[in-house]
Amino acid sequence: MFTRIRNEPMDYAWGRVDGVGRVLGTPCTGRHEAELWLGAHPSSPSRRIDVVPGEWADLLGWEAARGQHLPYLMKVLCAASPLSIQAHPTPEQARAGFEREEVLGIPRSALERNYKDPNAKPELIVALEDGFEALCGFRSIRATRAVLDSFEAAGVAPARLAPLRRSLDGGVREAFRWVLGGSGEVADLMVALISAARAAVAGAGAAQADEQAELVTRLAAAYPGDPGLLLALLMNHVVLEAGEAIWMPAGNVHAYLRGDGIELMGPSDNVLRGGLTPKHIDIAELERVLDFTSGPAPMLGAVPVAPGVVSYRPRSLGSGRDVSFELLSVTEAARLELPGASIAIATDGAFELHAGGAREDVRRGTAVFIEQAAVVRITGRGRLFIATSPPGRQ
Repeated sequence: MFTRIRNEPMDYAWGRVDGVGRVLGTPCTGRHEAELWLGAHPSSPSRRIDVVPGEWADLLGWEAARGQHLPYLMKVLCAASPLSIQAHPTPEQARAGFEREEVLGIPRSALERNYKDPNAKPELIVALEDGFEALCGFRSIRATRAVLDSFEAAGVAPARLAPLRRSLDGGVREAFRWVLGGSGEVADLMVALISAARAAVAGAGAAQADEQAELVTRLAAAYPGDPGLLLALLMNHVVLEAGEAIWMPAGNVHAYLRGDGIELMGPSDNVLRGGLTPKHIDIAELERVLDFTSGPAPMLGAVPVAPGVVSYRPRSLGSGRDVSFELLSVTEAARLELPGASIAIATDGAFELHAGGAREDVRRGTAVFIEQAAVVRITGRGRLFIATSPPGRQ
């Protein structure tokens, strides 16, 4: 019923030093710890701690042995610096893109590969601490114009801003094309914006500086000369408190900037990047998958489902049946009906899980795989996250 699982943190450069260890209370490594993957993705499947001869050794093996498919991938994410501006495909786009690159013979490990698997990667993230910061979704044209007005008031010449203003007349897609078009006007505007932003921060101090000026100086320092700086100005800038969440369906443009969170997503590693990265960028393919609808950031509310239990259940359709996962956050004793195979991890406190006559201690830093649908009785206090499927999905 319960199987303890583990994995090694990904050491991407944008991760916090000892980030995952700090969140989970596990031993420090002195390395960048960006993500801990909990799931069956072939790139880094979670492994069982107690190996049993003749039984599956990792969750990829569990899928093969049981003939089942985990419809999600759970991650502990710890960002010290910005991730790339990116978006993810729909299921249809992922399958078509994967098959196309397979036919072309592009190795799945190749840096220029866009589609590493045939799956979609919609995702949500819940902040573990106050101050989790992200760019998420295209802001309204009106809001973007207001940002440009603030930079003009800070000393950026109107002539420098004029090309971007004109592109906005054609909508978000046209502005996107102008920003990533590589013209000399783009480079000139970036220089002017950075100069004005640095002057504003120096004059007011980082704590008191205008939000956009501070963001521009930080992004410019992390990725000098990257046009993603301008793309960021087209996007909603959000700062989450602990327990708040955002939802990135297929086509949503986003970038995490800093902070710790729990992510839950489709079981995929398909990423189309547009800036703030030294990695491969395919502008044409990114434009093909992007949703250029503008508006407020897609916040995802926590829905109480029992005392001490809230659900983060994203939906694109009204029924919610189109999203194959939900995330539960448990802080005290509860009784939960889990509809299928689930993964639980404690980020604080200690719990006991009881189901089908089995019992498992889950203390901070412990991850457990629950192999089948079950009624689970939980005792204890702290913070326990459970990745599962919503009712009716399994």
